[in-house]
Amino acid sequence: MTTIGVAVVTGAGQGIGYAIARRLADAGMEVWMVARRASVLQEAAERIGGAARAFPADLTDPDARAELVDALRAAHGSVDVLVNNAGVIHLGTTEKATEDEFEEQLSANVLAPYALTRVCLPLLRAARGQIVFINSSAGKSANPGVGQFSATQHAVRAFADSLRAEVNEDGIRVTVVHPGRTASPRQQAIHEGEGKAYCPERLMRADDVAEVVHAALTIPRTAEVTEISLRPMRKS
Repeated sequence: MTTIGVAVVTGAGQGIGYAIARRLADAGMEVWMVARRASVLQEAAERIGGAARAFPADLTDPDARAELVDALRAAHGSVDVLVNNAGVIHLGTTEKATEDEFEEQLSANVLAPYALTRVCLPLLRAARGQIVFINSSAGKSANPGVGQFSATQHAVRAFADSLRAEVNEDGIRVTVVHPGRTASPRQQAIHEGEGKAYCPERLMRADDVAEVVHAALTIPRTAEVTEISLRPMRKS
């Protein structure tokens, strides 16, 4: 298949990130799949095949971000799509959640995508590219026991809104996606942490999110999808 652009998808080893990487590869893009766990990432890239490329990296590390951008610049000189999907979540009430957990989430969920987007902007500008932030329903509301994570998602949403106003004139589109509960290894762990039964048949599929992302990326350039909210059709 002839590639029709270069996409970078973070947190691409499993779940929503993997589904997005596979959908973009199916659409003919060369997909650079980024995640921390090298073995999981490599297996994921091999399942996709074709133009999928595994690039193991901890994006909270400035050197790792620089290495990724240098490799992209050397290989292509531009990036058509950046999907910021990687992140972590810790559950806990304000009284019980720790500062260390908050710092980890701030580093992975806010600083890392902010910094990666910032250093990728010249590559995105060269392609009049597109940026997608996979946020969360927690980025639009805040429920008990998820305050720290929700704060990080609200921060990313604010950054995306500001960024959009800065780069639209350069031809760069910025989209924020707020998925509700989606069947994935992360969601299974969240259910276990909440003491709830995990029933994936009552949740969205990662492929549902991937289809919406692909649709937002491929609408005509006369429009821009700024924000999308999805939730499972069947309510728990």
